[in-house]
Amino acid sequence: MSEARRTMPVLLLGVLIAALDIAILGPALRAIAETFLLDERAVAWVFIVFSLFSQLGNPIMSGLSDSYGRRLAFGWCIGLFVVGTLIVVFSPTFFIMLVGRAFQGAGVSGIFPITGAVIGDLFPVERRGRMLGIVGAVFGVAFIIGPIVSGVMLQWFSWRSLFVVTLPLALYVGIVGVPRLPHVRAERVARLDWPGVLALGAAMACFTFAINQVDAERIGASLLSLRVGPFLGATVLFFALFLAIERRGAHPFIRLGLFRSRQVVIACLVSTGAGATEAVFVFLPSFAVVAFGVADRAASFMLLPLVTALAIGSPLCGRLIDRLGSRAVVLGGTAVTAAGLAVTGMSTDSIGLYYAGGVLIGLGLSAILGSALSYIVLNEAQPGERTVVQGVVRLFKAVGRLLGGALIGAVAASGGGSIGGYARAFAVIAIGMGLMHALAYGLKRRGEEKEG
Repeated sequence: MSEARRTMPVLLLGVLIAALDIAILGPALRAIAETFLLDERAVAWVFIVFSLFSQLGNPIMSGLSDSYGRRLAFGWCIGLFVVGTLIVVFSPTFFIMLVGRAFQGAGVSGIFPITGAVIGDLFPVERRGRMLGIVGAVFGVAFIIGPIVSGVMLQWFSWRSLFVVTLPLALYVGIVGVPRLPHVRAERVARLDWPGVLALGAAMACFTFAINQVDAERIGASLLSLRVGPFLGATVLFFALFLAIERRGAHPFIRLGLFRSRQVVIACLVSTGAGATEAVFVFLPSFAVVAFGVADRAASFMLLPLVTALAIGSPLCGRLIDRLGSRAVVLGGTAVTAAGLAVTGMSTDSIGLYYAGGVLIGLGLSAILGSALSYIVLNEAQPGERTVVQGVVRLFKAVGRLLGGALIGAVAASGGGSIGGYARAFAVIAIGMGLMHALAYGLKRRGEEKEG
């Protein structure tokens, strides 16, 4: 059996596990809120904490992968995920559950960039788009399975049972699959930049908390309040400290030189918009319950048009990248995603518009969630930086998820959990994705990609 045939099933199963953990969360949010007596602003932290630690873990796991080998780093990812899942399942309090979500986020953080890096190691440029499209398709399949599993299990069991589903798969990957992975590693072992990690983590935690506490009905006054203003100030200070550490450090957390490439900068910004749209996906079941008066389990099934479009679009977009280039795919994906978000925001009294918006979001995300952006940065990176640059793009997607989750939670809570609050939040993210579409015109054309 060739190395690619032996390795890809392990990686794809890991992607499936990570994606399922996101896909099952949306339908469970309202049940979690009822268990721990939370409002929309508070329950959003189930998603925010996961995204925050996924963000911080991305470059760490990417660095471990390049320095110590893909196999060891992937094994650490699966182990952290299993520990976190067990904590979530048996959590007696909301705080303990958030601890479990932090472990899960740290575990998931390396799965996607390591998968992209191994594809870069094993496949030539002309086949990478197709293979990354398959990864995107697995992601889409997980989002089809997730709502179905959630709908069925929420009818008979508690929300805790949803997290049990991934445990057998994770244990199988950890015990049987990880030893099959290649042991690619750098010649020199790089040290981890813990000061940089802590500074960036503090900056993002402060910023996320500040956004989550904003009162959308009184934005000006809330920005100056003690619950928001000091945390915004702390964000600026910690981020300035992070930049100073990265410029002077011998082993930076993120090599700032990567951002000399316009392609990497645009890919990172578009990834931020994709992450914010992922946050919309998580909150759509809650929106459907409020807008249409359906039960939680029914709301989970209402995601099927979106996730089916995502699953169908992902492999098609992978092939389109090889034929048309990443620029055309990203331009189309950002435009369709922005349109889908706008339509969804207007669907407050129309299930037909809700489904139409979901299909557009799914098709748009299939173009930008994985294959196109991974293709761009793989072509820009040196072989020794393939996991790191993948991790940087995932880092920006996690930032988008953080901002999207905090924004939706804040705006929805400010409106008392009303339909209008969700609709306004979706509209803001739609505008942001429109800006990402404008930026995408700066990407290289197909011929230029092959030259670069």
